[in-house]
Amino acid sequence: MLDIGIQELIVIFIVALLVFGPKRLPELGKTLGKTLAELKKAVSGVKEQMDSELYKLEQPASKAGSELSATRDELKNGSEPEKQNSKPGEG
Repeated sequence: MLDIGIQELIVIFIVALLVFGPKRLPELGKTLGKTLAELKKAVSGVKEQMDSELYKLEQPASKAGSELSATRDELKNGSEPEKQNSKPGEG
């Protein structure tokens, strides 16, 4: 997700400690954790909804594809209509 190493985390912690103070830092961390959890849950919900909508769209296409394959197989196996057996010049 984010490419933050241990050194960057230490710098961020020191800056936060200087800006917010030692008494307010745990409260800030707890609030940040809750916010990130809610954001993750919302993104997961949107992803699940998108996946379900794509699945609904793929079902008719899959059914049509299998019907097309079955029809093609029938035509290959000799149950071709008379029209396709005729020569191009004949009508």
